[in-house]
Amino acid sequence: MSLRDMNQTVRQLVDNIETVIVGKREAVKLSVATLLSGGHMLIEDLPGVGKTMLARALARSVGGTFKRIQFTPDLLPSDITGVSIYHMDRCEFDFRPGPVFANVLLADEINRATPKSQAALLEAMEESQVTVDGRTHPLPRPFFVVATENPIEFEGTYSLPEAQLDRFMSRVSLGYPSHADEVDVLTRQIKEHPIHHVEPVVTADEVVELQGAVRDTHVDESLKHYLVSITEATRTHPDLDLGASPRGSIALMRLAQAVAVVDNRDFVTPDDIKHVAVPALAHRIAVRADRRIQGVHASRIIHDILDATTVPVGGGGS
Repeated sequence: MSLRDMNQTVRQLVDNIETVIVGKREAVKLSVATLLSGGHMLIEDLPGVGKTMLARALARSVGGTFKRIQFTPDLLPSDITGVSIYHMDRCEFDFRPGPVFANVLLADEINRATPKSQAALLEAMEESQVTVDGRTHPLPRPFFVVATENPIEFEGTYSLPEAQLDRFMSRVSLGYPSHADEVDVLTRQIKEHPIHHVEPVVTADEVVELQGAVRDTHVDESLKHYLVSITEATRTHPDLDLGASPRGSIALMRLAQAVAVVDNRDFVTPDDIKHVAVPALAHRIAVRADRRIQGVHASRIIHDILDATTVPVGGGGS
């Protein structure tokens, strides 16, 4: 697929999602970039701002199978991965796949389930497979998890384990719309929700092809050193108990490559890395408790690290 064809496909995806999500173009572009990077996306924000609608619009825009899991406190791991059922007449087990066997999986309000059920997604997100009763079952390609969560301060929520947070390529927030955008939302929903009219604009095979093209996007050697310097700085920052792992460096690179493709380029620039540093890294670091009490947020620390890290000169073009 040529760069021009990729850009046209990406533009169709973004435009299609924006028929539902109004005035949040950067969040929409980042969600598309996360899909193209081959990772998974966590949408965290207040109730009612469009988290689930963004996930549904993205899922509907991509051809292939789509499943949704409503996470609740009584959800069991087998409700996600599937279960083996014994047939007495044949004296053998049959595996019945759970909803995780889909191209796009919407894990709605993921932090309302218990940690045990949340952890059922770990193998699927990392290795694109699930193991049930000692047998490993591959998941379809592409496999893309879009999870939504409310802030942990809300009643009935559980914190996601650090190991699971680390599996998400990006964390996206929407925020409240502007006055004009909220009026536009009302106008679009006078008769019915526009989500009902969203149709696929790419096939599952095209998504896999796009994901392969993203990995071919050129990353200059100097930029590799630059982004590793950023993640290394999180490991020694005095305000942090936990820094970003090497998986964070990979996520930062992959997301920067995808953003370059979204912006119609076949090479990564320092600005791409800066643009995705917060969504790629902020959820992977843990701010010290005393600093959290003082109002220090992970995103602010990432911005401080970006300001303090020397940007390579000339890094970018292939």
